Amino acid sequence: MITSTHNPRVQQIRALLGQRKEREERGEFVVEGVRLGEEAFESGWEARLLLYTSELSARGLDLVQRWRERGVEVEEAAPHVLRSAADTENPQGILGVFARRELPLPTEPDFLVVADGLRDPGNLGALLRTSAAAGVQAVLLSSGCADAFSPKVLRAGMGAHFRLPIHSLDWDQLAGVLKPACRVYLAESDEGTPAWQLDLREPTALIVGGEAEGAGPQSRALADGCITIPMPGKSESLNAAVAAGILLFEVVRQRGSRK
Repeated sequence: MITSTHNPRVQQIRALLGQRKEREERGEFVVEGVRLGEEAFESGWEARLLLYTSELSARGLDLVQRWRERGVEVEEAAPHVLRSAADTENPQGILGVFARRELPLPTEPDFLVVADGLRDPGNLGALLRTSAAAGVQAVLLSSGCADAFSPKVLRAGMGAHFRLPIHSLDWDQLAGVLKPACRVYLAESDEGTPAWQLDLREPTALIVGGEAEGAGPQSRALADGCITIPMPGKSESLNAAVAAGILLFEVVRQRGSRK
């Protein structure tokens, strides 16, 4: 049992949780909680270390046993040790270190999302969760986005990371993926064509800009047109993830009616 907060494994987890550079250099990230651990297990992701406490629920202990049977290194930790390592205020009693990997991009792009400068972890996680639910093939991130594998993004994503291709690309790479396969629409709050007036049944990529500054000039240069959500109320704009959700499920609605 690990009883010291200075244990090297505990310090490794703290560094991965707190530093993007550490996650990128080591090619690892940390998953907290039973549900995300189950999602990772069912999706076949590689776990390199699992810490748990005796306070873990029966469901969590069952998950620990399944990871152990898969050959993963499993260590019990004293509750105060795991609390010192966790990113959440009330940890569930289980932490896992996982190998980062990128799921493959689609060979025939038909439904993609690009996040441009989306720096808020909660918004990015919600966008990933919504994209997975809508059947988006991949989410592409510009260089100004939050780290998709930070703890807050992982929690907000609710398991989307384990099923959805998420790729950080430069603008030349983005253009190579999007063009000429998809018609690219830039989401705007005050200009563009209302979503329900566009034919979104064709291969489509949606660019969602950041909360403060919106999309950058590279997005505007890449877009074939702007798409908007009519707002009869007096709000100036919608939360980025909320707006994306409305637009993504308009694609789902149109394509469902086609079927």
